[in-house]
Amino acid sequence: MRTIKLLGLLLMLLPISIFAQSTVSGTVVNDNGMPIPGVNILVKNTTKGTTTDFDGNYSIDLEKGETLSFSYIGYRTQDIVFNGNNTRINVSMVEDAEALKEVVVVGYGDQTVKSISGSVASVTEKDFNKGNIVTSESLIQGRVPGLSITKGGGPGSGSEITIRGGSSFNASNAPLIVLDGLPLNNETAAGTRSILSSINPNDIESFSVLKDASASAIYGIRAAGGVIIINTKKGRGELNVTLDVQRNVTKIDNSIDVLNASQFRTLVSDNFPDRLDELGEANTNWQDEIYRDAVSSDINLSARGALFGEIPTRLSLNRSDQQGLRRTSKFDRTTASLSINPRLFDDHLKVGLNANYSNVDNRFAAGVEGSAIAFDPTQPVRDPGSPYGGFFEFRDNDGSASSNVPRNPVAELLQTRNVSNADRFFGNLNLDYKFHFLPALSLVTNLGIDRTESGGAFSRPRTSALGVNAEQGEFIGNLSRYSQKRTNTSADAYFIFDDNYGDFGVKLTAGYSYQKFESESFTTGEILDPNAQGPRTTVADDVVFIGYFGRANLSFKEKYFINGSIRRDGVSKFNPEDRIEYFPSVSGAWQISEEDFLKDSQVISNLKVRAGWGQLGQQDISSTTDYLSRYQRGLSNQQYRFGPNAIVPLQPLYTNPNISWEILTEINLGLDFAFFDDRISGSVDVFERTADDLLSFVPVPDGANFSNQGFQNIGEFVSKGVEINLDYNVIRQDDLNWDVNYNFTAFDREITRLAFGQDIFVGGISGGTGNTIQVQREGEWPNSFFTYAQLYDQSGQPIEGAYADINGDGTIDDRDRYVSGNGQADMLMGFQSNLTYKNFDFNFNLRASIGGEIYNNVNSSRAQLGNLDLAAPNNLPVQVLETGFARTPDVILSDFYLEDASFLRMDNITLGYTLENFNKDSTSLRFWMGLQNAFIITDYSGIDPELGSGGIDNTIYPRGRTYLLGVNYNF
Repeated sequence: MRTIKLLGLLLMLLPISIFAQSTVSGTVVNDNGMPIPGVNILVKNTTKGTTTDFDGNYSIDLEKGETLSFSYIGYRTQDIVFNGNNTRINVSMVEDAEALKEVVVVGYGDQTVKSISGSVASVTEKDFNKGNIVTSESLIQGRVPGLSITKGGGPGSGSEITIRGGSSFNASNAPLIVLDGLPLNNETAAGTRSILSSINPNDIESFSVLKDASASAIYGIRAAGGVIIINTKKGRGELNVTLDVQRNVTKIDNSIDVLNASQFRTLVSDNFPDRLDELGEANTNWQDEIYRDAVSSDINLSARGALFGEIPTRLSLNRSDQQGLRRTSKFDRTTASLSINPRLFDDHLKVGLNANYSNVDNRFAAGVEGSAIAFDPTQPVRDPGSPYGGFFEFRDNDGSASSNVPRNPVAELLQTRNVSNADRFFGNLNLDYKFHFLPALSLVTNLGIDRTESGGAFSRPRTSALGVNAEQGEFIGNLSRYSQKRTNTSADAYFIFDDNYGDFGVKLTAGYSYQKFESESFTTGEILDPNAQGPRTTVADDVVFIGYFGRANLSFKEKYFINGSIRRDGVSKFNPEDRIEYFPSVSGAWQISEEDFLKDSQVISNLKVRAGWGQLGQQDISSTTDYLSRYQRGLSNQQYRFGPNAIVPLQPLYTNPNISWEILTEINLGLDFAFFDDRISGSVDVFERTADDLLSFVPVPDGANFSNQGFQNIGEFVSKGVEINLDYNVIRQDDLNWDVNYNFTAFDREITRLAFGQDIFVGGISGGTGNTIQVQREGEWPNSFFTYAQLYDQSGQPIEGAYADINGDGTIDDRDRYVSGNGQADMLMGFQSNLTYKNFDFNFNLRASIGGEIYNNVNSSRAQLGNLDLAAPNNLPVQVLETGFARTPDVILSDFYLEDASFLRMDNITLGYTLENFNKDSTSLRFWMGLQNAFIITDYSGIDPELGSGGIDNTIYPRGRTYLLGVNYNF
């Protein structure tokens, strides 16, 4: 009887428990009232959840007291408690640029900032550099510790990009760049300036820099230089149109200090008076003549919104016209991009379609700085009686152009037409399907293509003195054309399982990656020269990458994280027996600030420790078939005659069947922290990386192969370093905000093993024949300078040809050269400041490089009095007035020409003013002005200590100072 009563009571209570649960619905909109599709809606402390549809609507069952959490990338998360009465909950979400930092894109997916255990830096649009940004990498120059970006001086020129100083001798040290899931080819297409120059920087939304091996290992054999993931802007629900217009002028602010005409005449008179009659009457500054004030403009128009009211879409157009400082140099770019991101089947299928087109016109200006430095300043630019287009040229008695003399650099610029045009299409289709029967499981497919068709022409007229027909002894000019087609296709497919089991979080990724690079090129050869090689078509060997990868991200109570990955990679560059390798990684993190003893701290708002280990590969060498036995057909004018037949010979080429990739192993320890409600935040990373089996282009013993040099796997070096990043919100008020960032990197690198312990001489320099100034030596930095120790007199002046007898054998020879420095900085620093006061904004970027040396090859090869007595008297750098050096063969190997390369540079300064609600609500008009390359503080006597190639400065393209004006209209 008692059991029946109890059962009846339970049946009476059952309806009460059912009706206690209510169906809650609503609409989620942005601060402009537009619906937001795809908002994540979770019931806190449960596994229940849903997402908004295309119209921003949602519906979910709730019990009284439960909390709904609304989150969406780029917006502040909102929590709302259900009171049991109001079953209609509408939410207006507020955009928050800081929220973008909560999710960071990593290889094949994304992770929350909290769960990341490797060394990953994310830079979003809010923190990008301002100014005349022509190529995308300039957006983050100086913003990330451990990331070095050295920009070239030419318009649209590429940059030397390294992460943590690089990891190879002669293979590529550039990072892998992944654009919207498509890994790019680091080789520049014919007729283009860089792999990023055809991408509109205004289309970039964020960068993720994967610095250590545990973060990069998912990309296997291509990630030894680190990985930079670029994500472009996508469409959103609200309609927004932006027009950006900027105009700038760049002026030369530094040049090589050479003798003026008066000093030159005096020096010739004092040293070679018999040559005074060869001098002219002009007073020409040849460096002023080859440069100009470069006027440039950049226009960006973009629109984003919901196509047909439902499909998030973004369209952008860009036109950039950039003049170079060198006369005739220019870079013109036109781009169009389209992004469509619908969500289908109740948001179970996310579609991302990105299509980009660019057309780039280049005119390349010859590197005439060497001629401008050396050309006689007493001669005029133009000579009305000259047969060479009216330009002055040194001529022999018969009126023909002299040989072994500098050519008129202005004539070379104006009489040379080196132009190119490149069409590039790149894009990808991303499909992310969340299975209906198992929402925790997703299948992601990414298909990408990057195709460039480029071509160009090179020509000079007959009146140019720069080309000669050897048979007829007369100048005939130049004419040649070339073209190239390059295709990069990729296909990735991977599963992601992401679910929680109580306090445990599990995210598993497994997939397959395929990529193929194809290239075909054509050249006419020198059309005007009957003895030149004829037209030739070259089809490069296809390069194919195949990889299988897996990753596990495990968490417990959102406090303890373990991440591991492995990739099985293969590449067609190597012997079939050696082309497969495995690249593992493992890392972990502890979110200490989530522990009970810190959770309620008023001082520490975030504290996390990280540790990671991983291995990477490096396969980026110039030759893709060294493992094969190969033969090269001789040229048409290289023939042997056997009887009546002319035979074109076949020449065997270098082969190394054992060539393989480099292996890099890295350990990383990190600490992330934030204090006082995130007013002060930052990170510290300490790393050690060992690069083994280094690919080097080294000499081969005579008779051992079909070449005297080739690629071999030799050597090992170790890099160690520390990175610090600090963000400080100095002032946080309604009308006044001031944020600063400081980052610091310190390096130490050492070669620990070379083949047979033998030195490898590198770093070719001008002056003499076959001279090198650097060495790879065990126990030293890679590319260390290898010089004589200069001796000085009592007054501190260098004594020409006098060097220290270091080994004490009484003879000065190569055994007395010593390691005197290296061409890489010991420390890198960056400092950024962003200040807003009401409608005003002011920001600037500083960068510093400390330590490291630069070899002044301009002075070492040119600042010698003997150059006044060449076939035509050459002008000299003014340093010769201090040294009085005549001409000693070994003078170029003196450490006297090694200088401190440290500098402090102000990259950008901008000041702007914004008119809010310019002509209607939610519109704005911003006017701004800026200064780029504002100043540099350095002890280096040359033009720029940052632009020396590998630490060697030999007549580089200078960077000028740019003055900018711009306007931004947002409506």
